[in-house]
Amino acid sequence: MSIKYGLLALLQRGTMYGYQLRTSFEESTGGTWPLNIGQVYTTLSRLERDDLVRSLPEHDGGQRPYEITDAGRAELATWFATPIGRGDRPRDELAIKLALALTTPGVDVPGIIQAQRTATMRMLQEYTRMKQRTAGPADLSWRLVLESMIFQAEAEVRWLDHCEASLARHAPLPTLPPATTPDQDEETVHDREKTA
Repeated sequence: MSIKYGLLALLQRGTMYGYQLRTSFEESTGGTWPLNIGQVYTTLSRLERDDLVRSLPEHDGGQRPYEITDAGRAELATWFATPIGRGDRPRDELAIKLALALTTPGVDVPGIIQAQRTATMRMLQEYTRMKQRTAGPADLSWRLVLESMIFQAEAEVRWLDHCEASLARHAPLPTLPPATTPDQDEETVHDREKTA
């Protein structure tokens, strides 16, 4: 998700200034995507340039509130109505890392898989503890974000298990010297005696 749509969604609730937007964004996502205030104001400048928000006169405290425009509401409605495609999401760094590790000599691919599984299991445990601490309808937006993270972590562990099994199936078997039968051993000894 781009910050753009997050800020538009928050401004749909009512006018807010930068720090309020940052705080509301982090509360809505349970702090899973922390924003720095510079990102907020840079995005607000772009939104204002594109006529999706407008700035209002400064308050006595020096804060400048922003409000969403009709064009911003239309853009937000389109975003909410449009499914997110897999191609619209950031690339999966872990999948790329493993693909490169498989083709790079000297890399301990099983070690990478095990280290990632351990880290993902730790995060899954932490997410589960966090879920137990959330309660009530007021926490529903945060709970949904948290459950999404839990499902993604569970899927990552299953995928890592699959990677490990695939690696084991496709690992080259060690080459052994050809087996000999007792008859072949006798022939070899007999042939050596003839030539001696």
